[in-house]
Amino acid sequence: MRAAAVEIIDANRHDLAEAEKQDVGAARLDRIMLDAARLEAIANAVEAIIALPDPVGTVLAGWQVPSGLDITRVRVPLGVTGVIYESRPNVTADAAALCLKAGNAVILRGSSEIVQSARAIHACFSRGLEAAGLDPDSVQLVPSTDRAAVGMMLGGLDGNIDVIVPRGGKNLVGRVQDEARVPVFAHLEGICHVYVHGDAALDMARNIVTNAKMRRTGICGAAETLLVDKACAASHLAPIVGDLLDAGCEVRGCAQTCATNSQVRAAADDDWGQEFLGPIIAVRVVDGLDEAMAHIARFGSNHTDAIITADAHAASRFLNEVDSAIVMHNCSTQFADGGEFGMGAEIGIATGRFHARGPVGLEQLTSFKYAVRGDGQVRPE
Repeated sequence: MRAAAVEIIDANRHDLAEAEKQDVGAARLDRIMLDAARLEAIANAVEAIIALPDPVGTVLAGWQVPSGLDITRVRVPLGVTGVIYESRPNVTADAAALCLKAGNAVILRGSSEIVQSARAIHACFSRGLEAAGLDPDSVQLVPSTDRAAVGMMLGGLDGNIDVIVPRGGKNLVGRVQDEARVPVFAHLEGICHVYVHGDAALDMARNIVTNAKMRRTGICGAAETLLVDKACAASHLAPIVGDLLDAGCEVRGCAQTCATNSQVRAAADDDWGQEFLGPIIAVRVVDGLDEAMAHIARFGSNHTDAIITADAHAASRFLNEVDSAIVMHNCSTQFADGGEFGMGAEIGIATGRFHARGPVGLEQLTSFKYAVRGDGQVRPE
């Protein structure tokens, strides 16, 4: 990819120009855009995946049973992975590298917004596979952007797709979850909360909240709701809200939050549980840990939620009782990323409870089988 950087960035400029004509909004333009730094990050992620241990063939467990049989549980590839994505050209590389490393074939279908970028990145993989003596068809890019292609993939291509991973907006993910005839690794929304507990250090809370919301506002790990404990609201609420406003964030708050700054707008009922995907945050003062967790349970999306506190017991309760794929203590929700978890990269965040949960990386793209070894045993009547 580094050798083709000029071609990839030039292709991406065409995608950006088309997206701007369609007025897709700043958040989507940011997800589409590739520059030298982002392309280097993509290349680094591929190298990190290459350096990871090969999961296929790993013995997960082994034991002997009274009959004398030796049983081992061994990692195997899932099979063929279908990845349907929009507005994220980096998924082309991340998905290809992860699926290949996990022993899977992958069928990629990018949206029309990134068609030129995806083709340029896929061409690099095809050349690399051929140079390595591997079948270039193990990483395929659907040439059509027609929505019918998505429907065919969701149907499983006559049993040829084993799992689907969608990466995109709520409409895409909702369609995949409604129509797929094969298993799906996905999250519908990233409604992430940061809860500032009564024992939170103010400086830490200010840094984490601003980063969690404003580092990149259009990613699924961006904080969308801030909860501040009434036990520290007098000292913490105004400075944190002021930091957000100074950073260019629109704050929509409860009555107590509105009272801290005239720039705060009153929150509407539907602001709680809203994935803004932009520089907007909802802020509410809550009466303790139980009310904070109840709010998250009601309005969250089981993606990523964080607590800021020096109280180890409160942190432990939050980590144990909040039912999200990723729960965090004293760090930004923007770390909700497979690369940051040491997985090299990810092809999505899964919020379901079966097989894969959280970042979908190499291990999540494998299954297992049992290898049973004997020396002539037969089962008695």
